[in-house]
Amino acid sequence: MTHLEHGPEDLADRRRVHERRAVRVLVVDEDERLLLFEDSDLGLDPVPHWWITPGGGVDPGESDLQAAVREIAEETGLEINATDLVGPVARRHVVHGYSDIVVHQDEVYFVLAVPAFEVSTAGHTEEEQRTVHDIRWWPAQDLTEGVEIWPRDLLLVLALAGDPQSWAAGPVDLGVSEESTVPA
Repeated sequence: MTHLEHGPEDLADRRRVHERRAVRVLVVDEDERLLLFEDSDLGLDPVPHWWITPGGGVDPGESDLQAAVREIAEETGLEINATDLVGPVARRHVVHGYSDIVVHQDEVYFVLAVPAFEVSTAGHTEEEQRTVHDIRWWPAQDLTEGVEIWPRDLLLVLALAGDPQSWAAGPVDLGVSEESTVPA
């Protein structure tokens, strides 16, 4: 699945709709900085950019925990165990509208506390190699209104992670949201 197949003239005719389960991982270092990737939709001009957490789709037959471990390895190069993850702390349904596709996604959020490390992009897909423009450890206080972040309620999820009583009975339901470069 790419965001690169169609040009702006095709935006009104996006017939491809993809439904999937996904995991997102809030990777936090010893200085309480979040690891985020700057993603983009190259099918638009000007090209929009936003910051995302590591994570991705759950493969058939894979548990959410297994997907989170795999996604961390693929997107960061860091090898972890499922026991290193905290959660799931939250869940939501999100609709992402891109220039070439609309994605309906059920997400769960995990937290991973690790010492800061140098990210390896060797496991990135061809699409990720084209669309990811930057990788950065962000201090939470720098994630202000001027920074486009998906999920938009990332700081709420981070706060939930620090309060185990809030999700002890199961992940907190963040509801339904839309985060799109082109409205779905």
